[in-house]
Amino acid sequence: MAGLVLGVESVPDGLASGLLAGVNPVAGLYAYLFGVAGGALFTSTAFMAIQGTGAMAIIIADVDLESRGDPARALFTLSILTGAVMIVAGLLRLGSFLRFVSNSVMTGFITAVGFNIVLGQLNDFTGYTASGDNRVIRALNLLLNFWKIDLATITVGIVTIVLIVVLQRTQLGSLGLVVAIIAGSMLAAIFNAFDGGIALVRDIANVPNGLPIPKLPVLGDLPFLILPALSLAFVGLVQGAGVSAGFPNEDGAPADVSQDFVGQGAGNVIAGLFQGIPVGGSMSASSLVTAAGAKTRAAMLYAGVTMAVVILLFGAAVEFVAMPALAGLLIVIGVGTVKPSRVISVAKTGLVPLTVMTITLVLTMVIPLQYSVLVGVGISVILFVVQQSTRLVTKRMVFHDDGTVEEVEPPKDLPAHEVVVLQPYGAIFFATAPTLLEQIPAVTSTSRHSVVILRVRGIDDAGVTLIDVLQRYAVKLREVDSKLMIVTDNQRVIRQLRVTGATDAIGSDNVYSGTAFVGATVRRAYDDAVTWIEQHRLADGTDDEAGTTVQEVAHDEQD
Repeated sequence: MAGLVLGVESVPDGLASGLLAGVNPVAGLYAYLFGVAGGALFTSTAFMAIQGTGAMAIIIADVDLESRGDPARALFTLSILTGAVMIVAGLLRLGSFLRFVSNSVMTGFITAVGFNIVLGQLNDFTGYTASGDNRVIRALNLLLNFWKIDLATITVGIVTIVLIVVLQRTQLGSLGLVVAIIAGSMLAAIFNAFDGGIALVRDIANVPNGLPIPKLPVLGDLPFLILPALSLAFVGLVQGAGVSAGFPNEDGAPADVSQDFVGQGAGNVIAGLFQGIPVGGSMSASSLVTAAGAKTRAAMLYAGVTMAVVILLFGAAVEFVAMPALAGLLIVIGVGTVKPSRVISVAKTGLVPLTVMTITLVLTMVIPLQYSVLVGVGISVILFVVQQSTRLVTKRMVFHDDGTVEEVEPPKDLPAHEVVVLQPYGAIFFATAPTLLEQIPAVTSTSRHSVVILRVRGIDDAGVTLIDVLQRYAVKLREVDSKLMIVTDNQRVIRQLRVTGATDAIGSDNVYSGTAFVGATVRRAYDDAVTWIEQHRLADGTDDEAGTTVQEVAHDEQD
């Protein structure tokens, strides 16, 4: 029954997805059929429905497929190429990288997609073909020529929307979509009987009473399609990850996001071979099939069988579906895509997330989505780097005679005859290395015979920038007869210090390899540093009263 519900609902939804993508609506129908059935065989999330999504359809619409020699086969090639990218991403276990895409970017992107879905349907919804380079300009053109709206066409669209909203709240549930589309199309037939001139599916496509035969991709179109394929794969995988998290398996088995990548890729390859548009993990379809009582992934296969039966037996009837009825369905979907609560939540988080969300939203509205997706990824990476670079905090560890360790703020300038143990907290990489340099004590002409111990436990790569910072700091310390000690538990970091020549400035004896006993190595380095300072104090003839102890310095700073 769950497969029956999803299969019946997917017929008008598939046609609408093809319409939204600006291609033959039948391609959307085939994509839903073969995507949901093919992907179900490989996903780790049993209830993930592989179908078209609004965001992916908008990207397809922005790809200039008409410039290719065979636009139809270019579309199928795009589906297969998108699937190949998804499969490679899954095999390389790249699912963990999705955490680098910030919620601000995705909220701005998805919100703009909702707006684009609504604006993209205004022509079919109103019967007026607006002009303009993008959807926003065409919407403004429609407003300036509102008297050219076809009353019969917009009436069908409005009636369909009202019926969808009302019927979904009845016992029909999601099947109310199908009833609303049928009712809207019947109203269009009445108007057309009186020369209403309302566009139907048959005016732009012929729905065959049979299933498609496989078609091979056009290899010559691959260079042109690689960027859109990457964008489609990214959007599909991000949305699919949301499905993986939102619909746990009945048996309690954890979802494998990377395996779900493979499943979505397989769905795309199969959909492309059978003349369908690119697809991905659909949150709405997954919600529908689980709400209808699905217990296993077999529900997806039954949905595919249901769609095949509808195409074989009722293909001719599908041609009489009214275009404004499909446009009304997509407008409802577009409005539902916009989540005001999420937008408000991001806005309340802070100025930076609000700015990132706004930039992503505006760019997605005015430039093709395959480029805005990449811009969004770039913004996510930059935002991540900026956030991590500002979160680095360096504390001074003070060792007391009773064995306790106290954390205090490090001194601004390095005092003489002092051991300063520093513990940075946060990610240490190229962007945070300058921040680390700002937080450690500055070396002055009075910083004689002191030791700075830097404890960098937990990092697995020093990086060129960090090594350069450590080298320069070590040289400054040597110039005033002081030195730097490094304590790390990673042999790779020690090897990097050695092969880059950093140990020439630091001193190989001043690099300590940590052990599994937390704190043992840094205490040993501290004892060695105290001994080294005492030796130089005696050699200089410095009176014991001339220096101050670590504890006294720490307590003075606290006072």
